Amino acid sequence: VFFAHQFYGFDDALYAAVRLIAASARLGRSVTALRGAMPALVNTPELRFQVDESRKFGVVDEVKARLVATGADVDATDGVRVSTPDGWWLLRASNTQDVLVARAESEEQAGLERLLAQIDAQLAQSGLKRGPQAGH
Repeated sequence: VFFAHQFYGFDDALYAAVRLIAASARLGRSVTALRGAMPALVNTPELRFQVDESRKFGVVDEVKARLVATGADVDATDGVRVSTPDGWWLLRASNTQDVLVARAESEEQAGLERLLAQIDAQLAQSGLKRGPQAGH
């Protein structure tokens, strides 16, 4: 988690923990109670699959262009993060390996399957298929 509010903007787990404790105290509820009030979500692990180094950034750009043209809710900060009524999915190129990385999250398994189908459809339009899990 990166914080730039009341801090310099570093990736800092201890600072995140202190902020969580402060929020818990401010709200008068335990961290356990706050977590218990959050909806249950289903998500994928990090899906990493091999793609030719020369294509990985181009594929993400192609997917982004198609989605933007359809008016999809896209955040292109680091790859393509798409929000839908089912949840969200992300596709990005690894900066250090010849892989594409995908993730998806939904409130229910059926929604997660629809999100994965959207990823697969976008990859297919770029001539790719989600392959076996690649290592780190």
